[in-house]
Amino acid sequence: MSSGGSLRELSDALASGAVTPSAAVEQAWQRTQAAEPEILAWVETDPAGARNAARDLERTPGARGPLWGIPVGIKDLIDVQGLATRCGSALRAGEPAVTDADCVKLLRQAGAVVMGKTVTTEFGYFAPGPTRNPANPAHTPGGSSSGSAAAVASGMVPLAIGTQTAGSLTRPASFCGVAGFVAAKGQFSMSGVTGLSPSLDSLGFLARTVADLHLVWSALTPMAPPSANTIAGDSPRLLLWNGSALGEISTDMAAAVELAAVAMNREGGQCRQWTDHDLVRQLASDHATVMAFEAARERAWELQQSNLLSVPLAELLASGADTSEADYSAALFRIAGARSTVESALDQFDAILGPAALGAAPVGIEATGTPVLSRPWQALGLPVITVPGLRDPAGMPLGIQLIGAPGREHRLFSIAERLEASLAHV
Repeated sequence: MSSGGSLRELSDALASGAVTPSAAVEQAWQRTQAAEPEILAWVETDPAGARNAARDLERTPGARGPLWGIPVGIKDLIDVQGLATRCGSALRAGEPAVTDADCVKLLRQAGAVVMGKTVTTEFGYFAPGPTRNPANPAHTPGGSSSGSAAAVASGMVPLAIGTQTAGSLTRPASFCGVAGFVAAKGQFSMSGVTGLSPSLDSLGFLARTVADLHLVWSALTPMAPPSANTIAGDSPRLLLWNGSALGEISTDMAAAVELAAVAMNREGGQCRQWTDHDLVRQLASDHATVMAFEAARERAWELQQSNLLSVPLAELLASGADTSEADYSAALFRIAGARSTVESALDQFDAILGPAALGAAPVGIEATGTPVLSRPWQALGLPVITVPGLRDPAGMPLGIQLIGAPGREHRLFSIAERLEASLAHV
């Protein structure tokens, strides 16, 4: 990872006056120019717009937002005024967006400076873009928030915005070795975001550390004191989930999860094994049904142009078009029942700890890896943090995911920060 520094470090330097927004933008731009020829994280950069925005911040008196002067990359499914939203597809002509997406407005209100648009897979599905993994360019960075994860991992920007419908942010965070946060369903407006499945699409953020993510989440979320349940008890209470019911977990990833559990035990954690593997399998299946059904309707126009789509996306939309309303409704019904079960478990435990991906990033950039380990939790709309810090013997990152309950994000971040700090010493 580049020595570009963390978001918190940069925020402190900006607050003290040691760095100006213009200087922060120039530093980000220099790192981007150095790394981009190999990493290919960006669809479009806007250095002139970023420089103008930085100067405007410096000339504007009064209170400074909590992300004042922080350079940020925006996934190219999200509208940025004056820049095209191409969605990784030849079907988008590249007309500039006339207004910012709501999440971009929030970022600007907090003082962040948009540097440009990061690469996404085609409409957030499986067809990869050109982005390489900064940990090893011969490996996939994941999808669909590949450009955002790679831009942070290579030190080009300290913050990037992504989205998740299946495993679109958790997996790239794990593969590239950065921290990722997927917001609970409905926490942020998705207006101005080109989605695939309204029941599943969520906003997320990528940064170097969990502490960086916590700062961003706090900056963009109306401040409310944590509930008693959120902060009660200093000892983390965790359900340990090995992920094996959904796929073959690599030996290295299984060892990483065990190391994470040991680290939390050292922190006084109370751990119990997750045993309801049938529920997780059913959730993953129901997620796939809902995603296909809704994608066929969200992307109905694109389905009519299937000859211009990748084979995986065309097959998803065709499958969704053939899915009956009865099967879709049954999947939603089962998900609702499972949500009650999991939320009851999370009344007794702070989080579920498990692998963020089946293993390290596979070799090759022709595919993005499988999102299967994120499907159950995305179906439930739960907040998820990917914790970086571990690597396999080849030096490839291995991410750990912590899944929590909506409304208790303060506690989730607290545990994730403790885990990240503990993993730094293993």
